[in-house]
Amino acid sequence: MNTKRRLFLFVILLFMTILIMYLIHGMITKSQRDLPEIIINNTLNVVSADNYEGDDSINGLHYELCQFISQRSGLTIHYFFEKNLDKAINKLEKNVYDVIVQSVTITKENKKLLSFTVPISQSKQMLVQRKKNDDDSTLFITNQLDLANKTIFVAKNSPAILRLKNLAEEIAEPVKIKEIAVTSTDELILLVANKKIDFAVVNNESSLKYASLFPDLDFNIEISFSYLQAWALRKTSPVLLDSLNVWITEFKQIKSAISNFKK
Repeated sequence: MNTKRRLFLFVILLFMTILIMYLIHGMITKSQRDLPEIIINNTLNVVSADNYEGDDSINGLHYELCQFISQRSGLTIHYFFEKNLDKAINKLEKNVYDVIVQSVTITKENKKLLSFTVPISQSKQMLVQRKKNDDDSTLFITNQLDLANKTIFVAKNSPAILRLKNLAEEIAEPVKIKEIAVTSTDELILLVANKKIDFAVVNNESSLKYASLFPDLDFNIEISFSYLQAWALRKTSPVLLDSLNVWITEFKQIKSAISNFKK
């Protein structure tokens, strides 16, 4: 092989190597979406799947916090809504969304997949059952020990699952756990109210919300201790996570100062 041919092949090989490196770099860059990329577009995409009921709204504390972050950062916030948390997480990983702006429970399993902001709220799990009634032969649960050998229905991936498993160990009796896919908490509650199932577990916020709407149901038995909740991000957005933690901490301090002032 003459020198010119070797030189030609070397140039082609070098060109192909550079092209491949460029494509790989482009793919990596495209797959990343952290705060610098968000600032370029001036858009923070947030999603909620919290008790989705078709009203396309983020209410209360989460909305206030989003507005505060928009003012503090100068970013435009685009709101999106999903019917369940699994879909929200899936699209978060695909860079469709940047933050899940709802109370996501901080658990060991969730932390394997997601990054969490500083805690925003806390909750606990409550048993849903029908109130004692002569026309209903279902045992009325008065304490956690009564759950032995009972079947408890929970939403898919509910934090109550681990607690119920631990409870079974504590009382040395089996507790049957049935996970079902629901799009909102009220579906579980309606199943109990309509006698399709006897027992379900929902978070404390839902129990407070629905207690007056379902006077024939009891929401008074605590299943778990209080646990922390926060917003969730993909693990590849560390700069955004740090900034959100700063803004959320500022927001909580302001809210606390206002609350103390009113006292």
